[in-house]
Amino acid sequence: MKYRQFGRTGWKISEIAFGGWQIGGDWGEVDDRQSIDTLLYAYEKGINFVDTAELYGKGHSEEVIGRSLKEWKGDKIYVATKAQPVVWPNPDHDEPAMRGRYPDWYLRDNVEKSLRRLGVERLDLFQLHCWMRDGLYALDWLETLNALRVEGKIDRIGVSIRDFRPDEGVDLARLGLVDSIQVVFNMFEQRPTDDLFPAGAATHTGFIARVPLDSGCLTGSWTADTYSQWQAGSVPHTLFRDGRFAQTLERVEALKADCAPFYPTLAEAAMRYVLSAPQLSTLIPGMKNRAEVDMNVAYSDGGAFPEELAARLPRHRWIRNYYK
Repeated sequence: MKYRQFGRTGWKISEIAFGGWQIGGDWGEVDDRQSIDTLLYAYEKGINFVDTAELYGKGHSEEVIGRSLKEWKGDKIYVATKAQPVVWPNPDHDEPAMRGRYPDWYLRDNVEKSLRRLGVERLDLFQLHCWMRDGLYALDWLETLNALRVEGKIDRIGVSIRDFRPDEGVDLARLGLVDSIQVVFNMFEQRPTDDLFPAGAATHTGFIARVPLDSGCLTGSWTADTYSQWQAGSVPHTLFRDGRFAQTLERVEALKADCAPFYPTLAEAAMRYVLSAPQLSTLIPGMKNRAEVDMNVAYSDGGAFPEELAARLPRHRWIRNYYK
């Protein structure tokens, strides 16, 4: 496993981390004992950073991770969690108001509940699950989080950028108001490399790439029958509804054709593409079993991404709003 600096925190974290959404149960039925076994196996393989949230299974992901931490006897595992806003902004609104989305009482309540579910005395990284650009001026959220740092309840502060709006984090990165920014970054959503990542260079902001496999489609394992096999109401069933699955599969097949001369699987190409961004601190794929841990960890070998393939990828850029 290769390790990278996590922004200006001084932490050395695994460049492949563990995304905890799937083990919350929102992606379909889960076996908690298997999830704990998978987490412990990931720790043994060198993964030392886990990302979760109160939203994932209404706190269930945090609880399962907390149980794994109690069983783990090895080196430090950094855990990042998140608080969703009191009211999520309308995805169609370009400039939603930040003030009041994360009131003091609400953030404090979320921190206390996450501490209990995870079974820890301090949260390593506490993130706002939704960032709005006017949070640069409406700073009530930051006042509370700084107070919680002083009180020893949280160590570092981060935010998560709205799914299809990476540019909303550019000024935040330039100012360095938070330690880390989490953003969608993969072979379809390539825009963070344009402005967001460079903006954080001077402030040494840490970057976390979520959905590096684009919610599973970039594994390359989907077939025409895959959508019918998903549980109704699950996250993938909802994300790829109303013809989106067929549209996505068509684009995946085109991407496969470009990647085939360079990598045996689309999953490897997708993971290595995200790892090739030098500003990135870590990426957080979901993992359901030991085999998936082994597959993801194998990509952390420092291998260079082919320049010829990189030159082909801009034509696969795809901007989409999952919520329309």
